[in-house]
Amino acid sequence: PTCLLLQFLSYLGACERLLKQGYEEGQVEEAMEMFQYSEKKAAEFLRLLAQFNDMGFQQNEIKEVLLLCGNQREKALEELVMK
Repeated sequence: PTCLLLQFLSYLGACERLLKQGYEEGQVEEAMEMFQYSEKKAAEFLRLLAQFNDMGFQQNEIKEVLLLCGNQREKALEELVMK
């Protein structure tokens, strides 16, 4: 039980830090789940998601490509442009 509590508190702290960076709560929770609660991977995903969204790509396509490309920016951008 103590271990689960620590994991939960760690998750809440990570979510709080990502929310403070301006990401939406739903996106933060989704990204944390997609990357098995890795704050670093979730943060990179959210950063690239926002960046590609600003470029005019569709959010559902961005998510799919980022997952397939493992958050590799150049590879993901290439895939998005080819779609």
